[in-house]
Amino acid sequence: MTEPEITLWSKLKGKQLYGHKFRRQQSIGKYIVDFYCPKVRLAIELDGSQHNKENKSRSDNERTNYLNHQGITVIRFWNHEVLNNIDDVTNAILFQINKMK
Repeated sequence: MTEPEITLWSKLKGKQLYGHKFRRQQSIGKYIVDFYCPKVRLAIELDGSQHNKENKSRSDNERTNYLNHQGITVIRFWNHEVLNNIDDVTNAILFQINKMK
Protein backbone atom coordinates (compact mmCIF):
# COMPACT_ATOMS: atom_id res chain seq x y z
CA MET A 1 0.00 0.00 0.00
CA THR A 2 1.09 3.55 -0.68
CA GLU A 3 1.41 6.11 2.12
CA PRO A 4 -1.89 7.82 1.14
CA GLU A 5 -3.65 4.42 1.08
CA ILE A 6 -2.27 3.57 4.53
CA THR A 7 -3.40 6.95 5.84
CA LEU A 8 -6.95 6.62 4.50
CA TRP A 9 -7.25 2.96 5.47
CA SER A 10 -6.34 3.89 9.05
CA LYS A 11 -9.55 5.98 9.09
CA LEU A 12 -11.79 3.48 7.26
CA LYS A 13 -10.85 0.04 8.64
CA GLY A 14 -12.81 -1.59 11.40
CA LYS A 15 -15.97 0.41 10.69
CA GLN A 16 -14.35 3.54 12.15
CA LEU A 17 -16.22 5.87 9.81
CA TYR A 18 -19.58 5.89 11.62
CA GLY A 19 -19.97 2.13 11.39
CA HIS A 20 -19.53 1.83 7.61
CA LYS A 21 -17.62 -1.24 6.47
CA PHE A 22 -15.00 -0.69 3.79
CA ARG A 23 -12.92 -3.19 1.84
CA ARG A 24 -9.48 -2.57 0.41
CA GLN A 25 -8.51 -3.46 -3.16
CA GLN A 26 -11.99 -4.68 -4.08
CA SER A 27 -12.34 -6.42 -7.43
CA ILE A 28 -15.36 -5.26 -9.44
CA GLY A 29 -15.58 -6.74 -12.91
CA LYS A 30 -12.24 -6.19 -14.63
CA TYR A 31 -11.26 -3.38 -12.25
CA ILE A 32 -9.87 -3.16 -8.74
CA VAL A 33 -10.91 -0.14 -6.69
CA ASP A 34 -8.80 1.19 -3.84
CA PHE A 35 -11.62 1.16 -1.26
CA TYR A 36 -15.23 0.02 -1.45
CA CYS A 37 -18.26 0.31 0.86
CA PRO A 38 -20.67 -2.40 -0.32
CA LYS A 39 -23.64 -1.23 1.75
CA VAL A 40 -23.93 2.05 -0.16
CA ARG A 41 -22.04 0.93 -3.31
CA LEU A 42 -19.35 3.59 -2.99
CA ALA A 43 -15.87 3.24 -4.48
CA ILE A 44 -13.02 5.50 -3.41
CA GLU A 45 -10.03 5.99 -5.66
CA LEU A 46 -6.78 7.70 -4.68
CA ASP A 47 -4.88 9.33 -7.50
CA GLY A 48 -1.25 10.39 -7.79
CA SER A 49 0.29 12.75 -10.31
CA GLN A 50 0.35 10.03 -13.00
CA HIS A 51 -3.43 10.47 -13.27
CA ASN A 52 -2.88 13.93 -14.77
CA LYS A 53 -1.65 12.36 -18.01
CA GLU A 54 -4.21 12.25 -20.81
CA ASN A 55 -4.12 8.49 -21.39
CA LYS A 56 -4.50 7.75 -17.65
CA SER A 57 -7.33 10.27 -17.37
CA ARG A 58 -9.12 8.53 -20.26
CA SER A 59 -8.77 5.10 -18.61
CA ASP A 60 -9.96 6.58 -15.28
CA ASN A 61 -13.06 7.88 -17.07
CA GLU A 62 -13.69 4.46 -18.64
CA ARG A 63 -13.35 2.82 -15.21
CA THR A 64 -15.71 5.34 -13.61
CA ASN A 65 -18.29 4.91 -16.39
CA TYR A 66 -18.14 1.11 -16.03
CA LEU A 67 -18.58 1.32 -12.25
CA ASN A 68 -21.41 3.85 -12.58
CA HIS A 69 -23.21 1.45 -14.94
CA GLN A 70 -22.88 -1.19 -12.21
CA GLY A 71 -24.70 1.16 -9.83
CA ILE A 72 -21.52 2.19 -8.01
CA THR A 73 -20.68 5.79 -7.18
CA VAL A 74 -17.00 6.70 -7.49
CA ILE A 75 -15.27 9.50 -5.65
CA ARG A 76 -11.64 10.42 -6.20
CA PHE A 77 -9.08 12.16 -4.07
CA TRP A 78 -5.56 13.24 -4.88
CA ASN A 79 -2.86 11.60 -2.79
CA HIS A 80 -1.75 14.99 -1.46
CA GLU A 81 -5.30 15.68 -0.24
CA VAL A 82 -5.23 12.52 1.86
CA LEU A 83 -1.77 13.25 3.24
CA ASN A 84 -2.35 16.94 3.96
CA ASN A 85 -6.02 17.03 4.91
CA ILE A 86 -7.34 13.64 6.00
CA ASP A 87 -10.17 15.17 8.06
CA ASP A 88 -11.60 16.95 5.00
CA VAL A 89 -11.30 13.71 2.99
CA THR A 90 -13.14 11.63 5.59
CA ASN A 91 -15.79 14.35 5.92
CA ALA A 92 -16.26 14.33 2.13
CA ILE A 93 -16.65 10.54 2.18
CA LEU A 94 -19.20 10.73 4.99
CA PHE A 95 -21.07 13.50 3.15
CA GLN A 96 -21.26 11.29 0.05
CA ILE A 97 -22.50 8.32 2.09
CA ASN A 98 -25.21 10.43 3.72
CA LYS A 99 -26.26 11.74 0.29
CA MET A 100 -26.69 8.17 -0.92
CA LYS A 101 -28.95 6.99 1.91
